[in-house]
Amino acid sequence: MKKHILVISQYFYPEQFRINDICTEWVKKGYKVTVITGIPNYPQGKYFKGYGLLKKRKETYNGISIIRIPLVPRGNNSIMLALNYISFVVTGLFWNVFTKIKADYVFIFEVSPMTQALPGVWYAKKRKIPCYLYVQDLWPENVEIITGIKNKYVIGAIGKMVDYIYKHCTKIFTTSNSFVDSIVKRNVNRHKVEYWPQYAEEFYRPLNKKSIVEIPSDDALNVIFAGNIGNAQGLDILPKAALLIKEKQLNRKIRFNIVGDGRYKETLVKMVDSKNVSEMFNFIEKQPAYRIPEFMAACDAAFLSLTNSPLFSMTIPAKLQSYMACGIPIIASAEGETCQIVKDSGAGFSSPAGDAEKLSEVFIELLTKTDEELIQLGQNAKNYYDCNFNKEDLLNRMDSHLRDNHKLEEKQIV
Repeated sequence: MKKHILVISQYFYPEQFRINDICTEWVKKGYKVTVITGIPNYPQGKYFKGYGLLKKRKETYNGISIIRIPLVPRGNNSIMLALNYISFVVTGLFWNVFTKIKADYVFIFEVSPMTQALPGVWYAKKRKIPCYLYVQDLWPENVEIITGIKNKYVIGAIGKMVDYIYKHCTKIFTTSNSFVDSIVKRNVNRHKVEYWPQYAEEFYRPLNKKSIVEIPSDDALNVIFAGNIGNAQGLDILPKAALLIKEKQLNRKIRFNIVGDGRYKETLVKMVDSKNVSEMFNFIEKQPAYRIPEFMAACDAAFLSLTNSPLFSMTIPAKLQSYMACGIPIIASAEGETCQIVKDSGAGFSSPAGDAEKLSEVFIELLTKTDEELIQLGQNAKNYYDCNFNKEDLLNRMDSHLRDNHKLEEKQIV
């Protein structure tokens, strides 16, 4: 009989998160997979077309059974976001009481909010089955940085919830080594926590250089940013750096191609206009993930940035693996592990998070690189990816945890 994995993830297909691919691969490996998720609304903040409280609440995707529990859409303000977080937990509680699903394991894909883990923890505890947590965002640190909430009672309450979740998980996986250290500091046994980095889906691969209609074909140096445009990304640094570059009156133009959507996009567009650097920016609507490699093939380098904070210095954003898998030079405005990976791989250049002047200097240096040098940087990125973020190796590691736990259960039954 197939082993049944119950996945708890507030975000799932058609929302673009890596858990979609992980679940698909589990089905290929012979597991039965059921996903408990919300009604898709990320990142725009409103329900996707064709979905709603009474529409497409159950769905099948790549052999995965999807059950969508009601939730309030994210909207475009903090109140709606809080209601979004709370509603998933509340409806998850009712689902837990009435569900007849019988799973062998629970796997929680935790990007913010951490609250989404509660229905998974409750289900696993009630049925006494292994519960695995994959931590993408650290709480309560993430709440403090993103919302600005400093009230010690609020943060303390969130901290107690996080400790409860950690305590009742069989194994905790993290996307960075720094996260391991932070979780262990919360009195979690070190053997319970493991670094399991993200990989990129197979469609992220190097493509031959070619132009596409969305990006002008001229002699400009094209830089791409692809993904969610939120506060955490710290993209306000780009218009500032662009203005500094513009003031240099260089012979060659730099164009920043911003592909995606998010809560900060409108603010970013206004900032670009206010600094009078609109000619250096090309805003492109959100694209299907499988098309992003085409956009990278039309560009000379890829950009990623994170807000300057101790939390984000511990974070490795998923787009880093996507960029590296496509074999494109990388420019990073970041600290900590992300910065170190870019340096260790020889994949490109990094500058301190939030330092627009240093970033402008990096882009100007990039202009001096020959085509051959850019190709080598891209190859360095791909080589590092193959050695450190190989999809098959990582999935096999996770599979071994599932199989080992199953063997342990069999011994206990005997």
